[in-house]
Amino acid sequence: MDVLEELTRRKMLAIIRADGPDRALACVRTLVGAGVAALEISLTTPGALEAIERAREECPDSVLVGAGTILTTADADAAAAAGAGFAVTPAITQGARRSVEIGMPLLCGALTPTEVVGALELGATAVKIFPAGVHGPAYIRELLAPLPTSALVAVGGIAPDTAGAYLKAGARAVGVGSPLLGDAGRNGTDEALAALAVRAAALLDAVGAPVAVAGDRHE
Repeated sequence: MDVLEELTRRKMLAIIRADGPDRALACVRTLVGAGVAALEISLTTPGALEAIERAREECPDSVLVGAGTILTTADADAAAAAGAGFAVTPAITQGARRSVEIGMPLLCGALTPTEVVGALELGATAVKIFPAGVHGPAYIRELLAPLPTSALVAVGGIAPDTAGAYLKAGARAVGVGSPLLGDAGRNGTDEALAALAVRAAALLDAVGAPVAVAGDRHE
């Protein structure tokens, strides 16, 4: 499965942080049931690797399940062993380098043009622009002016209501965490999460077709 192509088509990556593996898995089930088929389980979640492994066992192959907050070489190796289909980092970490070494698709965190180029030269599948919400959709557009073939995923402070603006600015997809999850990762209800997920999907569908991926230079 081409991770970049699938993220571009699906438009939204749901970022899951929870109190433990059972709660994380409950969020996965709810999101998938609501039609969200690209998921990142952050390693800041206690038992995240267990949750990734169980999610990968339960979910159809069409569902993307990745590991987030990959900081170290050990993080990357453990995520791959758990069955993560891709790795997400907050920056150009040792975990990012290891992910490339072992052939795991990488969404590498960056912010400045220098960092974006560094992530792509490292071999990132796409660059996670973080924290995108601090700078707004215009920042994505400005980055793409000199780097038009760069595959960017906007993450950080993005809500379902604002996600479409980042896609229109040229981001291939958006990562949405707490504005989507709410308190579902702790003691919230699955019903509330399902309702938010359905609403988010509808908002992104209204944005229209994703940008073309032909001719990308992301390898």
